Amino acid sequence: MTARPNILILMVDQLNGTLFPDGPADFLHAPNLKALAARSTRFSQAYTGSPLCAPGRASFMSGQLPRRTRVYDNAAEFASDIPTYAHHLRRAGYQTALSGKMHFVGPDQLHGFEERLTTDIYPADFGWTPDYRKPGERIDWWYHNLGSVTGAGVAEITNQLEYDDDVAFQATQKLYDLSRGQDGRPWCLTVSFTHPHDPYVARRRYWDLYEGAPECEPPEALAYDDMDPHSQRLMDACDWRSLEVTQDHIRRARQGYFANISYIDDKIGEILSVLDATRQEAVVVFVSDHGDMLGDRGLWFKMNFFEGSARVPLMVAAPGMAPGRVDRPVSSIDVLPTLCDLAGVDLSEVMPWTDGTSLVPVAGGATRGPVAMEYAAEGSITPLVALRDGAWKYIACPADPEQLYDLAADPAERVNLAADPRAAEVLAHFRKEAAARWDLAAYDAEVRQSQARRWVVYEALRNGSYYPWDYQPLRAASERYMRNHMDLNVLEEQKRFPRGE
Repeated sequence: MTARPNILILMVDQLNGTLFPDGPADFLHAPNLKALAARSTRFSQAYTGSPLCAPGRASFMSGQLPRRTRVYDNAAEFASDIPTYAHHLRRAGYQTALSGKMHFVGPDQLHGFEERLTTDIYPADFGWTPDYRKPGERIDWWYHNLGSVTGAGVAEITNQLEYDDDVAFQATQKLYDLSRGQDGRPWCLTVSFTHPHDPYVARRRYWDLYEGAPECEPPEALAYDDMDPHSQRLMDACDWRSLEVTQDHIRRARQGYFANISYIDDKIGEILSVLDATRQEAVVVFVSDHGDMLGDRGLWFKMNFFEGSARVPLMVAAPGMAPGRVDRPVSSIDVLPTLCDLAGVDLSEVMPWTDGTSLVPVAGGATRGPVAMEYAAEGSITPLVALRDGAWKYIACPADPEQLYDLAADPAERVNLAADPRAAEVLAHFRKEAAARWDLAAYDAEVRQSQARRWVVYEALRNGSYYPWDYQPLRAASERYMRNHMDLNVLEEQKRFPRGE
């Protein structure tokens, strides 16, 4: 391994971190991820910066929470002047590339990546903007509904399978290209899949792996009337009354979800096998953008701070980070300073632009401090914030009663201790910590202004001639294979790895 290691980031979408208590849970058919876990520092208590795709990914890439990135929801622009790990590494001499999803909204579809190998699976415009001016309004054409649950089942090709098949193929082709050594710079390749994100539809060979598995049984649900107000809003946003979700629907949805973890494991195996076959060494990071409730508490998808939604798997295989489990709470925003630390980038040039902490010392026993999360997207009517500190989790929203959970005694988060006199001192601590971090009235005003601006711009841009911001992958055909400005003898030798064997 060189002093400036290559870096391979393997990102998935909506993978529930509670299924990775110490690497993949035993019941999961995930041999490649289990092998990766065995050589990784495994962060068992890792959290997203925000439990939704675009905000969570912008936080992951920038090391900043949504209020700082202004990526509040799935249709908020990620500004070009916000440094990402791709910028920091590229500035330090790395070549940077992305194969797959990152849900960038706005005309900048690179954010420091020198090259994108695929387009994105989701739109890059403002069309998915929520509107706090209309609380309770449901925007049917793009809001989640429970059709993903009632429609769970088997298919050999879907929109998402088509996408992830291509993501893996392009990534393996890139690794082959990197092995040829024509660019002497170290590389950072990010491979970002959309599975196991709903809909819960899987190929038969993966579906059958979980036939009759006890883990597919429906988890404990809460009645709508027993839910906290934000959970009720999420249920309403998902139009829960329009479809009857049976116990069998829940079993099938969970089976499809687990099956797609195995599908992703196969794709990751393909990528790691090419890395091995081409004799390239790299730091390997495995992470998700957020989780999925999978029917727990009666909730699906994400958009809340409960463990199934907010916890993510995070594993780092790197020199100087000993394999083993780390139980201190950490955040996906910590990945940026960690990558820079491992790459030998001067952290004094990085830390002004991140709220994260390098996990290199944390893996060695250093403290990290409270982990913060924010949410201000669909299903909310004003921003929500959360803090995880030690065994405790605190959730605050000006529209709702506070929530306080002791995860050591109550890992299922069924007992809200915010009104319990025995927890008054803990509650006071979190209130003070939250007040120092957030001005929630100002945060609300910023979100509302952003939403209102975007509604004006989106309606304007959809009138008349429309030029999309979606990334268009460039394929320079006259630079591929054999062309007449090339020497065939040189070409054949340059494109071969290994050479001359």
